[in-house]
Amino acid sequence: MSIVPKETIEVIAQSVGIPSLGADVAVALAPDVEYRLREIMQESIKCMRHAKRTVLTADDVDSALGLRNVEPVYGFASGDPLRFKRAVGHKDLFYLDDREVDFKEIIDCPLPKAPLDTSVVAHWLAIEGVQPAIPENPAIDAIVPPTENKRSEHGKDDGLPADVKLPVKHVLSRELQMYFDKIAELTMSRSDTSLFKEALVSLAKDSGLHPLVPYFSYFIADEVTRSLGDLPVLLALMRVVQSLLRNPHIHIEPYLHQLMPSMITCIVAKRLGHRLSDNHWELRDFSANLVALVCQRFKMKVKSIIV
Repeated sequence: MSIVPKETIEVIAQSVGIPSLGADVAVALAPDVEYRLREIMQESIKCMRHAKRTVLTADDVDSALGLRNVEPVYGFASGDPLRFKRAVGHKDLFYLDDREVDFKEIIDCPLPKAPLDTSVVAHWLAIEGVQPAIPENPAIDAIVPPTENKRSEHGKDDGLPADVKLPVKHVLSRELQMYFDKIAELTMSRSDTSLFKEALVSLAKDSGLHPLVPYFSYFIADEVTRSLGDLPVLLALMRVVQSLLRNPHIHIEPYLHQLMPSMITCIVAKRLGHRLSDNHWELRDFSANLVALVCQRFKMKVKSIIV
C-alpha cells in the first residue's frame, strides 16, 4: 500500500486540469508517484552530501531533477520561506500558499539601481605631517577664516592684498602622543640610562615618525633655550637631533631652520653648564659635527643653510 493517499493524487490531477479522476486510477497511480518521489529524494540527498551540507535545499531537488532529465521546478529558491496551509476538507493535506504574480506588473516595475563596482581609491593621510581636509580623512574642527577687516590689516604697504594662510589642525594618534611623551621624559630626566640609548636607536630607524618631527623641533628649540645651564640635558637634546638626522624615513628638510639655531647655540654660547668643571667642549664638538653633517647632506637642497 502506498503512503501517498489517493486524495493527494486527485488534488494534483485537479491542479493540472483533470477535474474528474477515477478512484481506481488514483489508487493505481499512487505507488508510481511514491516511487518517483523516493527516487528524486534519494538523488537530492546525494547532491546534498556531495555539497558537504546537512540541510536539504530546493537547489538539491533541482539538481536531482536535472540528473533525471526532468524539467526543474520554477519559482522556488533555497532562501524563500515555505508557507503551508491545510486544505479545506482534508485533515492531513497541505499546500503552498503561492500568490499569483501578474507579469505585466513585473514588467512595468522600474529597474533597481545597479550595484557599484568594487574599486580602490588612494588618498593622502598626511602631507608633511599635516592632515589634508578631504572627505576620506577623519573630520577636523573647521577654522573660521578672518573677516574682511582683519584681512585688510594684513595687507601690504603698496595696497596689494597679502596671502593669509590659515593654520591646519594637526591630528596625532594616541600611540604617537605616548611615544613623544616617553622620548621627552627620557631626554630630560633619564638620559644616562640604557633605555634612552634604545630610544635613540628607535628614533634613528623606525618609520612612521614623520608626524612627530614638528613636535620634536619645537621641543628641542624650547628646551635648549631653557637648559643652557644643564649640560647633560643639552647633550641629550643634541643626541636626539642626531638620531632624527640619521632616520632615512623622515623628511627633515622643512624643519632644519628650526633645528639649526639650537645646534649653533650649543656651539657658540658664551657659557654652557653651571659649573666650571663641566666638559662643555664635548657638547660644542658634538654640535659642530652635527652642523657639518647638515651642511654636507643638505647643501644642494637648502641653499640658505650655508651662509
